[in-house]
Amino acid sequence: MKNHTITTFILLGLTDDPQLQIPIFMFLFLTYILTMTGNVTIISLTLVDSHLKTPMYFFLQNFALLEISFTSACVPRYLYNIVTGDNIIKYNICVIQVFFIDVFGVTEFFLLAAMSYDRYVAICKPLHYGTIMSSRVCKSLVLCCWMSGLLIILPPLTLFLNLKFCDSNVIDYFFCDACLILKISCSDTWFIEQFVIVCAVLTFILTLVCVVLSYVYIIMTILRFSSAQQRKSPFSTCSSHMIVVSITYGSCIFMYIKPSAKESVAINKGVTVLMTSIAPMLNPFIYTLRNKQVRQAFSDTFKKIALVSKK
Repeated sequence: MKNHTITTFILLGLTDDPQLQIPIFMFLFLTYILTMTGNVTIISLTLVDSHLKTPMYFFLQNFALLEISFTSACVPRYLYNIVTGDNIIKYNICVIQVFFIDVFGVTEFFLLAAMSYDRYVAICKPLHYGTIMSSRVCKSLVLCCWMSGLLIILPPLTLFLNLKFCDSNVIDYFFCDACLILKISCSDTWFIEQFVIVCAVLTFILTLVCVVLSYVYIIMTILRFSSAQQRKSPFSTCSSHMIVVSITYGSCIFMYIKPSAKESVAINKGVTVLMTSIAPMLNPFIYTLRNKQVRQAFSDTFKKIALVSKK
């Protein structure tokens, strides 16, 4: 890795105000604990409860695992920086962090698209749902999501390894971000920047088109139902996923609508906190609070645990 005289980076974090460090630490620590608890609970329920052995909950299980991985790649390191006051990160560790954050982020978009397709088949082709969304197909879709994330991230990341850093090593963020690393490099980064933009836009547009098309067909199918009661059930099964999709894609769109250069850094930090900390914490609650089967599975499991503890 050619980084010349610079072997470390300095992460400035969310703010340089010492009085805000403790509230930020408490907030991020609490959201991280809730994220881990909520997503681990969903994974455990989908593994244990026989009623949740369906394609929808298989995808939800993988989505929860992805949320744990994504937030763990960002938040714990920053919490460590706040506690120790050590905001220096080695070059190699920084590149590894970029790799995992980007892979998990890209994979999440593809998994949301796969979950949309699952809802499309369930509502628009209910008689063939079991055949189309077989166990083999579901596992293949999840594998394709992970492979897509790797194949999209690896080519630009290999170009990152040849970057040179001469003067600045300060990253105005709370984790290593690919775009900010490119800004402080003294190499010619035009090609890498265009490559990253193309990969990001293709990922965003391809997955968004899949999601939109799936829900267009879903809505068209639901509107053909004769009674309001028939429409209510499919809408309720899709509502949780639609909320999560709206938060994920809405955050990305909002991040790149920058009112001014000065405000863009602060806005990006705020939206990034939403994507890396708040959204992974909210997603388990969105799925559980709006899903009777998950609530019932949680209640049954809790009762079983209570009975075992009494014995």
